[in-house]
Parts: sequence; structure tokens; C-alpha cells
Amino acid sequence: MIVIDAGHGGSDKGASGNGMFESDYTLLISKYMKDRFDELGIPATLTRSSDETLTPTDRVNRILNAYGNNPSVLVISNHLNAGGGEGSEVIYALRNNDRLAKSILDGLSSAGQPVRKVYQRRLPNDPTKDYYFIHRNTGSTEPLIIEYGFIDNQNDANRIKNNYKKYAEEVVKTIADYKGFTYTPPRVSEEYIVQRGDTLWNISKKLDTTVDELKKLNNLNSNLLFVGQVLKVPSYESATDTNVTYIVKKGDTLYSIASRFNTTVNSLKELNNLKSDSLSIGQSIIIPETTSVITPSEDEIINEGSVYVVEKGDTLYSIAKKFNTTVDKIKNTNSIVNDILTIGMNLLIPTNGNTLEDIIIHTVESGDSLWSLANKYNTTVNDIKQLNNLLSDLLIVGQKLQVKRNTK
Repeated sequence: MIVIDAGHGGSDKGASGNGMFESDYTLLISKYMKDRFDELGIPATLTRSSDETLTPTDRVNRILNAYGNNPSVLVISNHLNAGGGEGSEVIYALRNNDRLAKSILDGLSSAGQPVRKVYQRRLPNDPTKDYYFIHRNTGSTEPLIIEYGFIDNQNDANRIKNNYKKYAEEVVKTIADYKGFTYTPPRVSEEYIVQRGDTLWNISKKLDTTVDELKKLNNLNSNLLFVGQVLKVPSYESATDTNVTYIVKKGDTLYSIASRFNTTVNSLKELNNLKSDSLSIGQSIIIPETTSVITPSEDEIINEGSVYVVEKGDTLYSIAKKFNTTVDKIKNTNSIVNDILTIGMNLLIPTNGNTLEDIIIHTVESGDSLWSLANKYNTTVNDIKQLNNLLSDLLIVGQKLQVKRNTK
């Protein structure tokens, strides 16, 4: 039983920055979670479902009245932070342990959001009590405050705008696992263009769905179709897809690709429905998931540094930023029609940006400073700050920094 609390609302807009208000995005995140919990069959309710003003007392009453004052009730209070920092945090109550809080923060990290810490906060004048009322006044329930990022930090704000559903989904998945529910990925809509001879029945069989689902998704009142009609098609978006997609480059052959990925030409042809050995530059080739993928290290250069292998947490936006290019240029170069990336996928990086030879990723360790890193990598403090959009010299252990070498 889960109570989803959309922080702030109504006359209380919460934090603001970069053209965003906290109360708007906490509601978007919370409503997405509610829909997903409903799909998974997990009892859930919202403290607010509109831009409504709630006093702390109103909020607490709605939490305790939803499923009772019970330790099995989980309260997720969604928020955005402010104050110039960067990254997500999870705050848990004094009466609870940090297991779920840490799992949620790990999930947000895997979704590509920088993370800071999990912690508890005590009331200054009575350290036996929680600082936040959502912890202090909610009885024996298990409440968590999730701060998804800093709304006044441009990097966080952009990530939240573009990925709030992805972050919310990670929280949903983590909670489902924590509560012992079976998790299935969300349904997403793809498009299918009706061909001559198509019927709803044969389309449903072809795309592994049902006639009823097609009619419901497309608001169809009859089975009538016409050639060229665009249908929305439901499909499962796999959060654990391990298939690798390889982008064909100049000089590639099925044999060279098979050799690189420790598979066979016949396996590649069968998986990709290829009738011949002919390939075209920019073509996407699916690699059998059981193969051993030979991927370069951070310092290894392939084809003069023009290929990047997608890692966990990568997005087109983060990759474009890393190599000083744009999302559109990467998509055009690789003939990508959507924003979906797969771990292990090889991307051709436009040559006008930085290459892998220029950039490495350094994970901040205890004792690191911008000055020590600049000396270590033969660069400058200003270059590191500019490349990572840092507004101060403060570093956090575990923080990932892009470093461009040999700039002195």
C-alpha cells in the first residue's frame, strides 16, 4: 500500500528555477507513478491529483486516512531541491532503516541522474524527532522524501525535464521489488502504417498484441482500416534489454562484425532477417545477446576515436554534451529515428566534436580536488569546470567528471 505525495501545490509552488516550478513536476512524477502502480496491481493513492493547496495537516491526514497508520504503508513524497547543488537525494525517517532509500538512489543513478546521498535529519531543538513533518507526523508508516535534483541547476533541470518519467519508473521498479510485487516494464506506443491487405487481426498477430488493444489505443469504433493509416501499437519497453545494436561503418562486412562480436554470419543474418551479405553505412545490426561483446576501454580508440559504446545511464543528450556536439547530429549520423539507446550500442560521433582520445571519465575519490586532477591529466582547473559546467570548486566522492587531456 503506497501513498504518493506530490510536494507543494496550489499557492505553494515550492522551489523554482530554469523556467520550472517544483509543484508542477512533483505532480507529473506522482501521477505517472500512480498510473504505473495501477498497471502493476499495487494499491496506491495520491495526496493530490491537481494543482491544489494543502496544509501540512491536510497532507498528513490524507496520508494516514489512505490505508491507516500502519508500518506496511509506504509514503513517497516527491520533491525537487534548490540551493545550487546537483544530483538526487533520499531522506528517510528516524524509525526506519536506509535499505529502500539506498535502493532508490541506486535506481536513479542507473537512470543517468547524478546522486548525492541518503540521510536522516533531526529536529534541532529535539534530536529524538525528525526534522520534516512528513516523517515526524505520519505515525508508523514508512515515509521517504525523494529529491530528484536541483531545479536551480541547469544540468539537473534539463535532465528532469527530459527524463522525469524515466526517474519515476526506476522508483516504481525499486518499490515493486522491495514490496515483493512482480514488475513488468511500462507499455509504450509505437506506430504502424497500414499496408494493403492489412486487417486488425493480422496486425495484432504480427505485432504480438490483440485487436481489442489496438482498437482501444486508437479509439476505433469499428474494424475498418485504410491504406496509409497510422496506428499506435502497444509494446513493452524492456528495462533489462541486453541486445546490442551495432551501427555499420565504412569497410564493415558481416564477417568482420561477426568476428568482432564472437558470433557467426548466419546468426547475424537470421536475427536481422538479412537475405544477402550486403550492408550499408549507418545500418543497424542487432547482435545476438549471448555473444561476448568486445568493447573498448575509456582510453581505447576505435576508427580514430569516432565510435562511442553506449554505457548504462547514457542518453543522447549526455553523449552529445560529452563530445561537444548535438543530439540531432548524432541521430542523423547514426540514422536513429528515436531517442532509445541500448547498452553496448556503437554510435558514430560527428568528427567536429571531441573524440574518445580527448575525453576520459574520472570518478572522484577521497582527497581529489580540481587542482590535483588538472595536474594529473595535464589540463587546467578552468577547463575541467567549463567541460562539466561546474559553478564552484566543490567535488563529491563518486562524482563523474569529464576530463580533456593534454590541453596545456
